[in-house]
Amino acid sequence: MEDAGVKIAATEPWRANYAHPCAWDETFPPLSLTDMFLGAAQKWPERPLVDFLGRRFSYAQLADEARAFAQGLTRLGIEPGDRVGLFLPNVPIYVPAYYGALMAGAVVVNFSPLYTAEELQAQVADSGTRLMVTLDSPALLPKAVEVLRHSAQEMLVVGRLASMLPWVKGVALRLFGRSQLSPMPRDMAVIDWGEVLGVGGEADAAFAPVAVDAEATVALIQYTGGTTGNPKGAMLTHQNLSANARQIVAVDAHAIGHGHPDERDMMLGALPLFHVFANATVLNRTVVDGGCIAMLPRFDVAQVVATIRRVRPTIFPGVPTMFQAVADFPGVKPAWFTGLRACISGGAPLAANVREAFTKATGAQLVEGYGLTECAGVVSANAYEGVNRPGSIGQPLPATRLRLLDKVDLNADAPPGEPGELAIAGPQVMLGYWRRPEADTTTFVMRDGERWLRTGDVAVFDADGYVRIVDRVKDMISVGGFKVYPSRVEVVLHEHPAVREALVIGVPDERLGERPRAYVALKTDPVALVGLGLEPAEALAEWLNARVGKHERVDKVVLRDALPKTMIGKLDRKALRIEVGV
Repeated sequence: MEDAGVKIAATEPWRANYAHPCAWDETFPPLSLTDMFLGAAQKWPERPLVDFLGRRFSYAQLADEARAFAQGLTRLGIEPGDRVGLFLPNVPIYVPAYYGALMAGAVVVNFSPLYTAEELQAQVADSGTRLMVTLDSPALLPKAVEVLRHSAQEMLVVGRLASMLPWVKGVALRLFGRSQLSPMPRDMAVIDWGEVLGVGGEADAAFAPVAVDAEATVALIQYTGGTTGNPKGAMLTHQNLSANARQIVAVDAHAIGHGHPDERDMMLGALPLFHVFANATVLNRTVVDGGCIAMLPRFDVAQVVATIRRVRPTIFPGVPTMFQAVADFPGVKPAWFTGLRACISGGAPLAANVREAFTKATGAQLVEGYGLTECAGVVSANAYEGVNRPGSIGQPLPATRLRLLDKVDLNADAPPGEPGELAIAGPQVMLGYWRRPEADTTTFVMRDGERWLRTGDVAVFDADGYVRIVDRVKDMISVGGFKVYPSRVEVVLHEHPAVREALVIGVPDERLGERPRAYVALKTDPVALVGLGLEPAEALAEWLNARVGKHERVDKVVLRDALPKTMIGKLDRKALRIEVGV
């Protein structure tokens, strides 16, 4: 027994010095997202769940709409296990669309509003999405219609933005903002959101949500990427997602469920809900705690600050670029941020200067955490109150186990005190990758009869169990919290007739954390770049950035006579990084 205790102290040092206000060994019984959501609506029917630019939607109202949407999906022929895609910004219908699809037994697939039509179509094909929900926005609807007409997707449901706004804003949008709305196409496969809900927007009294096995049933396919840059769908079960929401609530000493029934719980919802970070910390966590989401359709710093002053949020999760933008806002005053008990940074490393600038400007506490799509959102965090170690990702959430694998021999742990590849086990770890069994064989390792998820990140533990990421195995680039895969940008570069070779790497960026930069070797006669009124590198960067997503745009193109290669003639990204010094 003594040997076992010594081993635990060495490999899991946080157990003896747990910084969070809960027990590390808390348990999280199986719970479906449907039961989680309907249970919250039954417990707090009149409470507001969403505040959208001043208009509030109660738990009961959104639960009724979710039931009606679920019944509408059933009428349309959606069956348990079918995939329903959400191609939405942060708008109120995201909530009933998400939980309603789950009530119908469907699997939700999140699609980023930043996707190009080509990216959207590829993931629709990979996931087998039958029906997609979108908004009548010119930035979304035309792309969604294009995908509908050029893929196996069968139906498109369109919500009306004006119907979700406060009354005056909705009328103004209908009368004077038609350029901000996209007309509904005349197509039998394109259906208005209200039509799917039916008369009155309520489900029949006899309607019952589809019962599921929370631990075995996939609720969400959330796309991520591997070291090759090929997007993979992480299969997250109902239990993965509901457990992670409860884990996040557990580390908040002031959560309503932790003996503070009279405290306000107002979540600033500036993170996009299509991203797993927001799905966990903004949506599901708030539902568990009976709170309200001050929902913003996109991150606009002026609107964020105005919302903070209007609703006085208590929780503000975000990525470092958001906190930097708030710190830089003209005339910002600490008095505007009274009531904020926790600001949580994730999605990208939090630079010390960003943390210091935000804290100085607002007076609010900012802590850093860590998570993965494959872990339903959140793995570890610094304590909201108490010891906060800047530069670390804190300690694991309850019931989450971490270990450091030897970087050469995955069947062994890293030597004591040495860095190793971070591996994770816990109730939030995904089932596996959608239709990628070959990827699962390298993503998971078995140790002591237990399955562990490899993260690709190299970390160290300090004596108290705080975790510090010291290196990254994966090639992905983190741009303001969004993952960019170099190979995807390289594919576009190779479409240009003047490009012979191309490598894209991440370079440090003060505002975004990282930016992609392209290194290119041109063909002997780059005739296609002549006559554009720009230098060849500038012309190629302009051409490339017009063809990739917003976060994939390079800061510049660097022209080389040749790019580094391995001994077998393969382009060597690692050697380029070393040469460039990043």
